[in-house]
Amino acid sequence: MNHTVQTFFTPASTNRPLNYEMLKEEHEVAALGVPHNPAPPTSTVIHIQSETSVPNHVVWSLFNTLFMNSCSLGFIAFTYSVKSRDRKMVGDLTGAQAYASTAKCLNIWTLILGIIMTVLLIIIPILILQAYQ
Repeated sequence: MNHTVQTFFTPASTNRPLNYEMLKEEHEVAALGVPHNPAPPTSTVIHIQSETSVPNHVVWSLFNTLFMNSCSLGFIAFTYSVKSRDRKMVGDLTGAQAYASTAKCLNIWTLILGIIMTVLLIIIPILILQAYQ
């Protein structure tokens, strides 16, 4: 059996002698020999998904698009909701949160304007009918 000593590091300057730690490590390498397993070492990578849930507000946006689409805000909110869902599927949680926040804001404004317009469409004809009686 042939044992060869391999030096893993060399001293910084050749005029200085080797220190004790380097000599001890060379001895340990010589005593242990070459690894017996010729296969390369394998590694395992574990991806931990965060528990952060990003709501995309697609259903709310679809409702606003179909029933409360004042100034096309419902359709724009629906577009941002779909973008948020797509970013979430890709794994870009920061982008998904940004689009979801915009969709939520647009949905709130669409709902408020839709309720105001519905109330006005009920109250104005009643006031006009009372004025003519």
